[in-house]
Amino acid sequence: MPAPILQLNDVKTHFPVSSGFFVRHQTGTVKAVDGVTLSVARGEVLGLVGESGCGKSTLARTILQLVPTTGGTVILEGRNLTSASAAEMLLARRDLQMVFQDPFASLNPRMTVYATLAEPLLVHKVVPPDQVRARVTALMEKVGLSPRFLEKYPHEFSGGQRQRIAIARALALEPKVIIADEPVSALDVSIQAQILNLLSKLCREMNLALIFIAHDLSVVKHISDRVAVMYLGKIVELGPAVEVIEHPRHPYTRALVSAIPTPDPDIERGKKRLVLPGDPPSPLNPPAGCAFHPRCPYVQEKCKVSVPPLIPCGPNREAACVRLDEIGAQ
Repeated sequence: MPAPILQLNDVKTHFPVSSGFFVRHQTGTVKAVDGVTLSVARGEVLGLVGESGCGKSTLARTILQLVPTTGGTVILEGRNLTSASAAEMLLARRDLQMVFQDPFASLNPRMTVYATLAEPLLVHKVVPPDQVRARVTALMEKVGLSPRFLEKYPHEFSGGQRQRIAIARALALEPKVIIADEPVSALDVSIQAQILNLLSKLCREMNLALIFIAHDLSVVKHISDRVAVMYLGKIVELGPAVEVIEHPRHPYTRALVSAIPTPDPDIERGKKRLVLPGDPPSPLNPPAGCAFHPRCPYVQEKCKVSVPPLIPCGPNREAACVRLDEIGAQ
């Protein structure tokens, strides 16, 4: 594995829950992210998947330090972001950018495309003022949009065009890491393919590290080099994208993969679906031991007591389950 450009070590993000009208008392803690260890290399695409509420978006915002960490460290090229000052974070933000799920909500409706793309260049003083327009024009062309749209506002564009503008804004400072939080989930299927191909092309051309958050495992398989599967704030499986999706080892990953729809109706009709009982536990009151054990078809008594660590289960593969050998033999 090449040296990581971004490294997360036992990262935790907890939110206190309080009650009371006049006097507030802490009554609990939501463990949105609870001990995540990951690394991403330059030029690598890491897919992050899991059910809604598992902590994917919170982890993304924690990496960016938009949400403060409760524990652990986020290291970007040797710089510890969790203990960085405001001035140090300002410099780090040039290397760490994000593309949000809803481009219409992430773009300022009162700013033209030119103002949106020029703002980061002027704030960070990347280029002289007289070269800003040329740089903005180049950004528009890089994401496949005509520079004649520069004086238009976000509401004048389609969803796919707005997402291209959001990607251009993320690329303005020539970052080293981009986090894309479900960037295609709000788009039509045909537009999704265009945005995915654009992201893949930019990662290759600019040697970017990309953390791609999504629900659709077929999309993740298409774009990712590795996949991390998240459940209730923890990583439960990690490995090469094709191997994880075609040969899942953790029972939760098996359930996610079984839910991937097949275009052929005959194959879809005969496919065996692994349906998990119940709902994901609340991060406010997670179960003891393995967080997945209340829904797991392979549960044992020891699963209810001890938290299984990530253990190797193949080349560059890890999974957090005590019955990996039995599950892998099926």
